[in-house]
Amino acid sequence: MRVLVVTAVPVERDAVTRAFGGAEERVALPGAELHRRGAFDVLAGGAGPAAAAAATAFALASGASASGVSASAPYGLVVSAGIGGAFTPVTPLGSLIVADGIVAADLGAETADGFLPVTALGFGRDRFTPPPALVREVAAATGAAAGPVLTVSTVTGSAERAGALLAAHPGALAEAMEGFGVAEAAARADVPVLEVRAVSNAVGPRDRDAWRIGDALAALTDAFGKAAPVLEGWNSHEDLEG
Repeated sequence: MRVLVVTAVPVERDAVTRAFGGAEERVALPGAELHRRGAFDVLAGGAGPAAAAAATAFALASGASASGVSASAPYGLVVSAGIGGAFTPVTPLGSLIVADGIVAADLGAETADGFLPVTALGFGRDRFTPPPALVREVAAATGAAAGPVLTVSTVTGSAERAGALLAAHPGALAEAMEGFGVAEAAARADVPVLEVRAVSNAVGPRDRDAWRIGDALAALTDAFGKAAPVLEGWNSHEDLEG
């Protein structure tokens, strides 16, 4: 089974590819480049849900058949990966998170009574659920915490906003900017999705001096090194709710 991994930026992509052995092949796609190692294609698709969705859709449409890979062997799994902010202390800096829910936290409308998610407006969806069995297996292999990861278009910069997000999404472990976009594209191609995040900072007031980006990137490499056999061997035809 081939696995497509989508990150936001090249430094995240490179952290993921370092986890895999073998020679690297680079495959040009419209507006992007796949870094292929073994069964894994890794793509830096851009920041934010729109760029992530577009890049994922292009890769799903054309990447599996590029450079000698038969269209009869399409991707069996898409993984949104990278670093992110966490609602500490449950998930401290440098720790890993596997999403058991990929949630669009700011897709909706502001009203006089507060924020309404897009589902409350009567259309769309605001959550994707990765295969529970896969979440459990990856969490066990990597030591990651499992819980909801919020997708936001604007990174949180205040304690008030962090509190509002937690109030609206109790139990959320982290926020990032791409997971929901990746999941939307994967769902339209009928491919299961997973999200893996390494914690680089706390959600709340922006304190760049406290960020641990290097540690988070190292944790991301370690996570994919441990999770690779699970991801490559996972049977996408099993009961997705199992």
